[in-house]
Amino acid sequence: MSFTRRTVLQFATSLMLLTGATTAFASDDGVKRLAIQVSDNDPATFTKALNVATNFAKGMSDAGEIYEIEIVTFNAGLHLLRSDTSPVMDRIKSISESVPDVTFSACGNTIAGMTKKEGAAPPITEYARVVPAGVVRLLELDEMGYYVIRP
Repeated sequence: MSFTRRTVLQFATSLMLLTGATTAFASDDGVKRLAIQVSDNDPATFTKALNVATNFAKGMSDAGEIYEIEIVTFNAGLHLLRSDTSPVMDRIKSISESVPDVTFSACGNTIAGMTKKEGAAPPITEYARVVPAGVVRLLELDEMGYYVIRP
């Protein structure tokens, strides 16, 4: 039996409708939710992630929409939130202090691995909170109606 791409997409769409699956942009409470995954130690990726967050926040604010944004870092992406290695620490401070409803999350598993490798815990910015596991946090956010992207 051969399935075409269209048949598979139709089946998936039907299944989502039958199970009541929703996206961040169709949540019952009207809040637009965006989760941004950062897992690479690349300054360009850091800048893109922060640009996406600020542009989304501005767009939602301009439209009068309520929103929540969470930037989740793990693996090499944790460097975004390390106060000793992040090339964008000034922007993180600025965003944290001026853009409402933005949360920065640092992976506890990655912190533990870096601590073991480096002999001391990496310094994480005061603007971030530690979550047990970055990937698990992204799954939780997805289940809570966040639209998850990776710039």
